[in-house]
Amino acid sequence: MNKFKNGATSDSEKENTTNLIASDWSGILDIGIAQMAIVLHFKKESDGILNGTFDYLQEKMYGLMIDLITLDGESLKFEIKIFSVKFEGNLIKNGSEISGHWIQYGKLFPITFEKGIKSFEAPSRPQEPKKPYPYTEEFVSYTNPTANVNLSGTLTLPSSPGPFPVAILIAGAGQSDRDATMLGHKPFWILADHLTRQGIAVLRFDKRGCGKSTGNFNTATTQDFAEDVRAGIEYLKSRNDINLKQIGLIGHSEGGIIAPMVAANSHDIVFIVLMAACGVNGEEIMYGWGASVERANGSTQEAIDKDRQQKKERFLILKKEPDFDKAAKQLREVIEVQKQGENCGSEAIDAEVNYMNTRWFRYFLTYDPATALRQVKIPVLALNGELDQQILPKENLPIISKALEDGGNKDYSIVELPKLNHLFQTCHDGSFGEYAKIEETVSPIVLNLIAEWILEKTTNVKHN
Repeated sequence: MNKFKNGATSDSEKENTTNLIASDWSGILDIGIAQMAIVLHFKKESDGILNGTFDYLQEKMYGLMIDLITLDGESLKFEIKIFSVKFEGNLIKNGSEISGHWIQYGKLFPITFEKGIKSFEAPSRPQEPKKPYPYTEEFVSYTNPTANVNLSGTLTLPSSPGPFPVAILIAGAGQSDRDATMLGHKPFWILADHLTRQGIAVLRFDKRGCGKSTGNFNTATTQDFAEDVRAGIEYLKSRNDINLKQIGLIGHSEGGIIAPMVAANSHDIVFIVLMAACGVNGEEIMYGWGASVERANGSTQEAIDKDRQQKKERFLILKKEPDFDKAAKQLREVIEVQKQGENCGSEAIDAEVNYMNTRWFRYFLTYDPATALRQVKIPVLALNGELDQQILPKENLPIISKALEDGGNKDYSIVELPKLNHLFQTCHDGSFGEYAKIEETVSPIVLNLIAEWILEKTTNVKHN
């Protein structure tokens, strides 16, 4: 049950506010790269307690729990822990609207919810598969005993006789379900569907603490996520319909860091596909990403250099101060100085500190992906979109290539694909704002390239 508490208001005021809030509310969250339709559902229980759920309409995610609801007069606050969200707002216009700020991942976004459920047009996603599928879909679960985490996923199996080559899909940074759902797109669903139609079994799974998987996402590092992938390998090895000599990994973004980490220490993996994988450490990734965003926004070189220097000051604290509380204090002081004159509220600064000062971010900041890549001797296919603004191809693909060469890998392909962005969509300029607007989820060129390469490295037989 959701937790609820009232501020210091009278009983009649509490009841009146609760009655006003207990309804459905619709709003559009503008996060810059997309506009997200959100519906809140608040319900007053028989004991007067207020419970709530919410829907992300574009993501087709419904009934997600609101963990903490706080009322004080006409002020409303709530948290959504699974997405690291805080909301602070007030009832306005005689209780017909809730106006406030949605705080997530260090950023503060204004949003107004109107009472009632509004209709929002769902974006077209023509690549989404339609049932009946020409293959078997099985919902599975398995355990990572080291972390006591139960992972839930979907295994798709070709309709032809097995055993089959198989690929485990590994999602990028952030909370992610088995379809890698983002801005209305479900790229892992599209990829799994295509590969399975070609005769390749696919396992995709909810990250720990996400979807139907248990565990605490917020305390996990990239290394912990790698252990979850290893649990998936052990699960596949228990099945008779999987070819145990043809297990591979496909990692996107951070998943492209995890795949080599796992493969470097496993005799079970025979191929890996890296999609927009990091070749340099997280600190360099953040510098490159920040500069590409600033350039896209028309910033001067002076502004780009200033942004880099500010990031460097923050990252230095994280690298030098192991104590989380002390680091948080130092980060807050530095960011307050950096943002003087920008009208940046304390909640936004706190959110930014909380995003950076985590076990995951600290690990990501300093981990060098080349370390594991140099140990990978199996076939590797590394892909990057020419217009990727997050993992820049010119900075990362050469490093990946060099690490594999230095390690003595004799079978790898490095491919930069024209006119594709970080999600491997055909795009105009690769900017974040395009992601949700583009109907294509994954370029057919990429789907075919991956499928053909895997079949070449495994069965050499293409199933239609």
